[in-house]
Amino acid sequence: MIITQTPLRVSLAGGGTDLREFYDVEDGRTISLAIDKYVFVIVSERFDSRVYVNYTKKEIVDRVDDIQHELVREAMKVTGVSQGVEVTMLADIPSEGSGLGSSSSLTVGLLNAFHMCQGRQVTAEQLAQEACRIEIDICGKPIGKQDQYIAAYGGVHEFTYRADDTVGSRRIAMTSADMRRLGDELMLFFTDITRSSSAILTSQKSNTVTNIEYLRQIKNCVPQVINAVESGRMDLIGDVLHHSWMLKKKLASNISNQKIDEMYEMALSAGATGGKIAGAGGGGFLLLYVPRQRQDAVRNALRGFREFPWLLEQDGSKTIFNLRRYSVR
Repeated sequence: MIITQTPLRVSLAGGGTDLREFYDVEDGRTISLAIDKYVFVIVSERFDSRVYVNYTKKEIVDRVDDIQHELVREAMKVTGVSQGVEVTMLADIPSEGSGLGSSSSLTVGLLNAFHMCQGRQVTAEQLAQEACRIEIDICGKPIGKQDQYIAAYGGVHEFTYRADDTVGSRRIAMTSADMRRLGDELMLFFTDITRSSSAILTSQKSNTVTNIEYLRQIKNCVPQVINAVESGRMDLIGDVLHHSWMLKKKLASNISNQKIDEMYEMALSAGATGGKIAGAGGGGFLLLYVPRQRQDAVRNALRGFREFPWLLEQDGSKTIFNLRRYSVR
């Protein structure tokens, strides 16, 4: 039996520049952080040769090609696992519509588990590359690359996306005190709206040429966030998040809506200094930067919405249980 634990993520700046339509024109750039909420993948060997897949439904099939869950199917193909396993997936949040990168975390976690089943411990870079290939190239999802990379690498990372399909990664140096402060002063509230990101991202991708200047300004927010983090000036992050959110709303008409705008204004009036919708937009979680002394006021203002407490996670996808036996086949 193999169990992998893969973190979800919060994107601080640069979202949209990790789409091919942008980085084919010029390098994209994002800064993301992993959080202590996870996707767990359990893979156990079975005596028979069938494949069992457990999620919101249960599948029992004889061939990998017959698996309906496309991420499980393609991860098995990539890693060469073909029969005699039972796969169970668990998550701290729903696997779609949260804006916290759960689909990509699941893909990375599946790959990690299947590679371990084959006796291979692969690098974070390989996990991220393979997850991107599955989601973007094979499954044709209109998404970028930052979710797969932060799920594989963990911590707080800057990623650079290049036209030749390579991705540069740099872990942002932070003291333990600054990591605690950053985690303490970023708050997440659920908007009570779940949505598929596909329609939003498809619209955003098709408007990339039109929106190229907005996207360049969004990319320019990345070094501002990095400077704030590395200098310990966390109080500057709220302003950058606010500026980035105002720009992001111009990329597509369905990124925000009246309910999200009203929720955001309530948070600002109560003391938040900035924020944004996590992920593609349209719903999911609202990320806010709130100095600690103002957090109770923001909680009171948003008392009709569920807060999602979290901390930063240093590690990317990892194996937390590994019991491999000699195969009976």
